[in-house]
Amino acid sequence: MPTTKFYVVWKGRTTGIFTSWEECRRQVIGFKGAIYKSFPTEQEARTAMSTKPTLGLTKQRSSVDKTPAESIVADSIAVDAACSGNPGPMEYRGVETLTGKEIFREGPFENGTNNIGEFLAIVHGLELLSRRGSSMAVYSDSLNAMLWVERKKCGTKLKPCSENDRIFELIKHAEYWLNNNTYPNRILKWDTASFGEIPADFGRK
Repeated sequence: MPTTKFYVVWKGRTTGIFTSWEECRRQVIGFKGAIYKSFPTEQEARTAMSTKPTLGLTKQRSSVDKTPAESIVADSIAVDAACSGNPGPMEYRGVETLTGKEIFREGPFENGTNNIGEFLAIVHGLELLSRRGSSMAVYSDSLNAMLWVERKKCGTKLKPCSENDRIFELIKHAEYWLNNNTYPNRILKWDTASFGEIPADFGRK
């Protein structure tokens, strides 16, 4: 029989005591500076809620989960990128994870890289879901891109040139959006070994 925990949120979208991690997660994931902690009993949670945050509390740093899960989260989208050469023509897209239905596609853009495309795909997905008011998760198979999103900075070493002006405009927009918005969506690592190719894959391997 699972043990019930009580989650105190001192700083989040809604503050208070929650009886499940899912309820707590909605308040803190993607909320800048969120402060929360779990307690084994309701009395401890009520006592903590009435005081200042205590030592050992959790400060929300990232919504990025780099650990592959054992099963696919159905309420999600999947994103991926493709690049012919490095650098070369690059494009990216997002699909509904379960159906494979394409929900956005951008490019191709000249003189790009696959990592840039993966980064832009995640941010494009987050921005689209934000406009829709959706908390769906976003799957990516790129740890590099997930790390860049976590840092809110594209870590590419690609040099700007006349051919990739549009790509660097998109990077600038993506970084600006990440630094000026919060989001409830989890970013999940797609486990290719267990699940096969990510549904947004372009099938060009």
